Amino acid sequence: MKHLDRSTWLTRIAPLAIGLTVAAAALAQGTGQQPTVDSTATLKLPENPQLFGSAMPSVVKATAIVNGEVITQTDIDQRLAFLSIANNTPIPQDQIDRLRQQILSNLIDETLQIQAAKAEEIEISDADIDKTIARVANTAKQTPDQMANYLKARGSSIRSLRRQIQGEIAWRRLQSKKIESSVSVGDEEVQAVIKKLEASKGAEEYRVGEIFLAANSSNDAEVQGNMAKIFNALQQGASFVGYARQFSQSSSAAVGGDLGWVRPEQLPDQLANAVRQMRPGTLSAPIKVQGGYSIVAVQDVRKILTADPRNAVLSLKQLTVAFPKGSTRASAEPILGRFAAAVQNIGGCGGAERIAGEFNGEVVQSDDVKMRDLPPQLQEMMLQMQVGQATRPFGSIEEGVRVLVLCGRDEVDPSMPSFDQVFAQINEERINLRSRRYLRDLRRDAVIDFR
Repeated sequence: MKHLDRSTWLTRIAPLAIGLTVAAAALAQGTGQQPTVDSTATLKLPENPQLFGSAMPSVVKATAIVNGEVITQTDIDQRLAFLSIANNTPIPQDQIDRLRQQILSNLIDETLQIQAAKAEEIEISDADIDKTIARVANTAKQTPDQMANYLKARGSSIRSLRRQIQGEIAWRRLQSKKIESSVSVGDEEVQAVIKKLEASKGAEEYRVGEIFLAANSSNDAEVQGNMAKIFNALQQGASFVGYARQFSQSSSAAVGGDLGWVRPEQLPDQLANAVRQMRPGTLSAPIKVQGGYSIVAVQDVRKILTADPRNAVLSLKQLTVAFPKGSTRASAEPILGRFAAAVQNIGGCGGAERIAGEFNGEVVQSDDVKMRDLPPQLQEMMLQMQVGQATRPFGSIEEGVRVLVLCGRDEVDPSMPSFDQVFAQINEERINLRSRRYLRDLRRDAVIDFR
């Protein structure tokens, strides 16, 4: 299993890498789905804190006509640019051809989804798309025009983003009309799950992400190759969320592949066996499953209905000391030493402002921070701390050295999920399964001409 740094899970997108993850959150707001919120966002913590002190192939041409609708090379290149923005790094040359092929496959699916929605007389107006664009731009602290210029300067376009948003809205509404209305969950099924939960108290469950590519006998080798390329990119630090959004053919792609908290027995046997052997922050190699291949990543693990100190909700103050541009570690070391010594006797949260004054620092207050949202290194420190104590200094000379002062800690008692919560989970799982089958049927019936 390959170890992943926390950036894989916190999206690692550049401030305006909106085409991949922020758009998904905005869409979720518009459809009633609640996106995962990172409670540490106001702290702007570094993804990998440094601690101080002691303690696609060219065989398929990149142009297609899907039931008479053209997908161009420009469409593919602009989506490829989204991926580069998400990873905040150029895509390696040896991966571009395979990624283009996978993007083409996703654009074909997107086109089929939009066409199927139109056939069902589902309207997606410009105003619907504008609302999402405005939310995305606002999240990035830009106007829609500024965002359009940002995308254009990096090889993408607002038109491509609008098309992706149109496809996601179309697919959600199509699912609602064609699939959700036909899915039923009986009360006895919900009660059976609740009884299993009660019986499994103390068992482990995992926060899992998945990237799935469909495969059959005619394209199995090709899909294996694509999955190998994706796996290699993820090993090199690419965004799991970004790749899931762009390439995964599971219905969870819209939320970055997030399957939520699951017990191994809820997963296919092949995935369950892999997950049981994985630690938080690890990634599996491609796994053969029914209908294709999956890569799974484990973000976290916890015990069902069992108290866990990492579930605590914290009140924190962050004290940051900045250094002049061009400062070296050697020149900063005397200040770092004095800063580390000062925060060891900070004297509670009230002492943060005093020390900030001594070091010309800045203090940020942040309440309702979930300990699980902190980087693992900081979690380990926080677990040992008492209220009023500060962490060891962390950060970097370039971006500032910080400490977190623990001002309060509220323990969270685990509780049995409600009947409605269990009902919703079962319902969602069945919708996802039928959605995958529905998309498979759309592909089977489509007339696709590669040029």
